[in-house]
Amino acid sequence: MRRAGRIVADVLALMEEELKAGVTTLHLDSLAEEYIRKSGARPSFKGYKGYPVSICVSIDDEVVHGIPSMRVIEEGQVVSIDVGAIWQGYHGDGARTFFVGTPPADTARLIDTTRLSLLAGIAAAVPGASVEDISGAVEDVAVEGRCDIVRPYVGHGIGTRMHEDLQVPNYRQGRRGAELAVGVCMAIEPMLALGSADVETLEDGWTVRTKDHSLAAHFEHTIAVTENGPEILTKA
Repeated sequence: MRRAGRIVADVLALMEEELKAGVTTLHLDSLAEEYIRKSGARPSFKGYKGYPVSICVSIDDEVVHGIPSMRVIEEGQVVSIDVGAIWQGYHGDGARTFFVGTPPADTARLIDTTRLSLLAGIAAAVPGASVEDISGAVEDVAVEGRCDIVRPYVGHGIGTRMHEDLQVPNYRQGRRGAELAVGVCMAIEPMLALGSADVETLEDGWTVRTKDHSLAAHFEHTIAVTENGPEILTKA
């Protein structure tokens, strides 16, 4: 899991280096797949339920699952990149949101709030805590940052499958939920919007965007619950 996570972290660092106006999202996908395979791993997403490429690149009002294509990235866009890798049967999964250029204040608030909500959720993932503790920590930061939470999509358990049974919502459900034991691995992934977080899926069957076309952001880490607290497996 640590090796898979490290590959994901390295790919996201590479994406940050290569992300600029004029680059196509398919070019980013090609670079990511090449790096993953040269690392001795396989892309988790490619072929998953028919998904055609190796990473997800979602722009502006797109929340998640944007399919790379010949679409050209432009100055002033919000770009969320989601990466998964399989190393010797184990998965790593991570995402980051970037801005091409210098973001306006509201956009910077969205991106920072989403990132900080992820870190708050991770900090709550200690042995003996519950999923609800993670969810509440994420929600509190989102509310404080005046961002709306995309509720249909949640974090998940991860290991020898990309999506394992554990569900990790980004909002309180009013019940304690599963208790966190040492050794549990999960992907925590808040998705927030500047306006309404009501979403719809486009005709491609994958891309999810906000209905009101408000900007969205997505951050994700794969973590392990250890005796010493949460360990981020997809940290650069």
